[in-house]
Amino acid sequence: MLELKNVCKTFNPGTVNAKVALNDLNLKLNDGDFVTVIGGNGAGKSTMLNAIAGSFLIDSGSIVIDGQNITNLPEHKRAAFLGRVFQDPMMGTAPTMQIEENLALAARRGKPRGLRWGVTKAERADYQERLRALDLGLEDRMTAKVGLLSGGQRQALTLLMAALQQPKLLLLDEHTAALDPRTAAKVLELSDRIVQEHNLTTLMITHNMKDAIAHGNRLIMMDAGRVVVDISGEEKKKLTVPDLLALFSHASGSEEANDKMLLS
Repeated sequence: MLELKNVCKTFNPGTVNAKVALNDLNLKLNDGDFVTVIGGNGAGKSTMLNAIAGSFLIDSGSIVIDGQNITNLPEHKRAAFLGRVFQDPMMGTAPTMQIEENLALAARRGKPRGLRWGVTKAERADYQERLRALDLGLEDRMTAKVGLLSGGQRQALTLLMAALQQPKLLLLDEHTAALDPRTAAKVLELSDRIVQEHNLTTLMITHNMKDAIAHGNRLIMMDAGRVVVDISGEEKKKLTVPDLLALFSHASGSEEANDKMLLS
């Protein structure tokens, strides 16, 4: 479903501020894979997601989704393939619009839009059922402005919007990092449910090693712009945090790795 082949990206090339963010990165995801991504600060985790989303063009290499090469596609044309939830709960929704209007926008992503009535009666009923499944009481607040919701409610809504069209690939970019622990656990539970319900191929960046172990069927670890550890199946289920720290130290060849991981 996703293949990154020899992907390279350097910011500010040819200057004293040059930064190699992705260094010959290779990664392949099968249909239905739920991959958690961890690594120290500056390892290239978010840069990888931004490269896939088309936030910038890569210097070399290729990005293929479901057999289609999207390497040179602009960001807005990749919307038909991707769903994304950002770290900041304020992103991913239109705060001055109603909940049902935000859902309608998500439902129409990548489709032609005319002058029809914004939200039909059938759509409203469908959105209400989907919101009820979140168990946050949002089904009774369909006309409320999204800007009035809490961070956790907005992330749950953004998750629903991102998965509404069942994208080829769902990108979760530290989407619980700005939430309190209780709310983060709720959003992660919803993430698992939505991914499993639609069998979505998913990349989830997390700064929490316990979450990286507990969620998904596969875990990758990045360092210096490339994948240094790739674990799946029974091996992943048996992992512990000390195991991950030891793996990272070994893969990066540095005793400072533990500090990088813990501080990130």
